[in-house]
Amino acid sequence: MSNGTATAPADLRAEIPALRIGRHMVGPGHPVYVIGEIGINHNGDLDIAKRLIDVAAESGCQAVKFQKRTPEICVPVEQRDKIRQTPWGEMTYMEYKHRVEFGEAEYTEIAKYCDVLGLDWFASPWDVPSVEFLEKFDVPVHKVASASITDHELLRALAATGKPVLLSTGMSTLDEIDAAVSILGARNLVIMHSTSTYPMPPEEGNLRTIETLRDRYRVPVAYSGHERGLQISVAAAALGAVAIERHITLDRTMWGSDHAASLEPTGLRNLVRDIRVVEQALGDGVKKVFPGEEEPRKRLRRTTV
Repeated sequence: MSNGTATAPADLRAEIPALRIGRHMVGPGHPVYVIGEIGINHNGDLDIAKRLIDVAAESGCQAVKFQKRTPEICVPVEQRDKIRQTPWGEMTYMEYKHRVEFGEAEYTEIAKYCDVLGLDWFASPWDVPSVEFLEKFDVPVHKVASASITDHELLRALAATGKPVLLSTGMSTLDEIDAAVSILGARNLVIMHSTSTYPMPPEEGNLRTIETLRDRYRVPVAYSGHERGLQISVAAAALGAVAIERHITLDRTMWGSDHAASLEPTGLRNLVRDIRVVEQALGDGVKKVFPGEEEPRKRLRRTTV
């Protein structure tokens, strides 16, 4: 290593190929792909969704992500008629799931809005008809939610699209991930380290799993976070996560299951800012004397024999 380069880690990273997602290359050597996950934090309101898209664009995100379900498939039979208290009054759980689900008209508007703002958009499909729905919009990538990693029928449908796939691995064993990767293939795959606790305590972050997954599957590895605060996501970027996904909200006190573990606008802006600072600070691993060191070097260095 006479040139001062940390060759072993750099060479390992070089073996992992980048892939294109929408307008961006994602992988080692490229800027971190920051995803603002809107999910269902729009509460079924297109105006709220647009405001969240604005927040993502203004913060410097590259993409926003939604969730797409067919309630008749995804809601268990025993849950359908249970009564739920909602901001729109008392209704069954099935009625509620339909209330917060966007259809073709809403996603047509979302697609146009994101295009104007230069953002990629996509979703986590929770069933095969939702894959077919999203394919009509030619989304650039599909996301497998952690809950769906063992839904092999869904994985086969996603593999058949030929699109890149983000595979979230919360609450999963390595055997379950192995089986999913064998179906999806590694060519267009980004594996996302995640812990499915909402909100996630720091001791469950286990960020060293980013390296474990990268070494085991030899694909780009990203991070999908559900923690409060920014530090853990910034650390994930420092550990080599090629994409960072965080839930976003207009206000963490809003009604809904995901708001408490989401970032408000100021938090999202600060997260993107800090990720970009970390990218600059990581450098290329070559030990060198920087221009700012030249004067102190002349002034302070004492050389003896």
